[in-house]
Amino acid sequence: MSPRPSHGFALLVLCVSCTARMYAQDAPPTPVRESLVVLGNPAPVSEGEAARTVTALDAQQYPLAYQTVEEYLRTDAAVDIEQRAPGVMSDISVRGASFEQTLVLLRGMRMDDAETSHFNLDLPVPLEAIGDIDVLHGAGSTLYGSDAIGGVVAVDTWKPQHDTVRTRAGGGSFGENEQALLIAALGRQWAGTVAGSRDFSSGFISDRDYRSEQASAESWLTTKLGTSNVLLAGDDRAFGAAQFYGNYPSWERTKGWFATLEQPLAAHTDAAAAFRRHSDIYVLERDDPSLYKNQHVDWGYEGSVRDQRAPFKDVTLLTGLEVLTDQIKSTNLGDHGRNRGAGYGDLEWRVPGRGSISAGFREEIYSGGRAVSSPTASATLWLPHSVKLRSSIGYGFRIPTYLDLYYSDPTTLGNAGLKPESAWNYEGGVDWYATTRVAATLTGFYSRQKNTIDYTRVSSADPWQASNLPGLHFAGVEAALDWHARPTQAIKLSWALLAGAQSALHGLQSEYVFNYPVNNGRAEWTWDVSRQAVLQTRVAVVERYQQSPYAVWDESLVRERGRVRPYLQLRNLSNTGYDEVIGVRMPGRALVGGLQVVLTRDK
Repeated sequence: MSPRPSHGFALLVLCVSCTARMYAQDAPPTPVRESLVVLGNPAPVSEGEAARTVTALDAQQYPLAYQTVEEYLRTDAAVDIEQRAPGVMSDISVRGASFEQTLVLLRGMRMDDAETSHFNLDLPVPLEAIGDIDVLHGAGSTLYGSDAIGGVVAVDTWKPQHDTVRTRAGGGSFGENEQALLIAALGRQWAGTVAGSRDFSSGFISDRDYRSEQASAESWLTTKLGTSNVLLAGDDRAFGAAQFYGNYPSWERTKGWFATLEQPLAAHTDAAAAFRRHSDIYVLERDDPSLYKNQHVDWGYEGSVRDQRAPFKDVTLLTGLEVLTDQIKSTNLGDHGRNRGAGYGDLEWRVPGRGSISAGFREEIYSGGRAVSSPTASATLWLPHSVKLRSSIGYGFRIPTYLDLYYSDPTTLGNAGLKPESAWNYEGGVDWYATTRVAATLTGFYSRQKNTIDYTRVSSADPWQASNLPGLHFAGVEAALDWHARPTQAIKLSWALLAGAQSALHGLQSEYVFNYPVNNGRAEWTWDVSRQAVLQTRVAVVERYQQSPYAVWDESLVRERGRVRPYLQLRNLSNTGYDEVIGVRMPGRALVGGLQVVLTRDK
């Protein structure tokens, strides 16, 4: 590893100092923290009114500046992405929780994979068709169920506002080649999108090639009851897996199918249903598939009914029922299935400009008659000078995946006796909205976990064994600053400090849990040059547990207006050598460029 943290810190200073170059036109400033968020709240509120820490990201604001959803998520210092290749097998964690303790939602429906949480970010919808990406920091099991211990990532699709066709093609380093197409149509009472994307590379080293394809079709129909939605999507990903699971030239291919239906039943009541299927083929030796091969297919159904109403002035009551079922057929894990059912409620009293109090409770029952209760409570208080105090307490839990329970190979063993893991999360913070252009937040949090699931071993000569760790806890601090220096310039700074209890290992080696970043700093500077081209600089400085810090610098120069829109994306300009997953090298300096053509018709 050849980390170069000094470059990252110098570039961070450069990003801030560049704001002295003010070529922006005089125009009304865009208020910060005004995005509406639903995640973690009984009713939609502005990001500034939320009692919980929620990061709101807009994937349609500068779509050519980013390649993947993971790149958007990296702009939040509380989020850690452990990626093996662009668009394939990315683990996500929030506030130091393991990748299995972070729930991913697509249009409000669960994307968690029953086989393993390594595939939770295998989103079947192309980036062109994605709209909002919201990240809830801390436990969210009261409203969202299992897996929401460290946080929740909610991905929503983009609803068109006019007829449009977008086509994009590009290429770059390591044999990178990408194409994408989006067609959107808008009627008086309906809207629809069809999207597809393809991204492949020959790899920056041997056996690290990949091919990723996604396609989706979505429609909206507005009636007297409200707006109905239907989404159909699928993805196909094949990739060389060198170093992914040890020193083997492995290969893997996954496929996913996803369908959702959302239907209003009454003025205050909505119903939703979803189907998800995922397949996984893994070959230990790419050139000799017969040596060792695993095949897994899992599928599941989800149904929910939610009711949201205001029984009294300034009071919102959210109630809901959910049913879930999942099954798996696997050459390694065997054939298994389980069912779950849950009911929950959340009552919030919010006085505009004064504050809010909220309390919720969930009861979930799963196969075998086992039950788990998940309470939560939060409050906010507005002080003079646009200062808001907030605090919350919540309970999160996770049921083991089938891989945790039943997997077996020469290097890794599951454990059928694993207990569900859980955690109490506590947080308190202060937000300051100095002006419409400046917002700052500071949050302290503590998570006390029970029966944390990790893979441990005594020495490198032993196989990894799934086990429950007792007494694990995390404590940390998060800070963020959003500054719209001018209407055409914005600076975002965020930093997270994290400390965990290593004593929970009792001298054992950890495969996953103790790879968290103890320091994670992010800086982003965006300049809308002459309201034609957009220049964006992103710098990350990361220090993982018991590892040397490293800095990664990304740069984008794109045109986001007009019919013809060229783009240039520069990745890891500092050419830093680093691992996000221990032993899995990440690419060095890379360039991707291309052209997008946009045809739009307003009605």
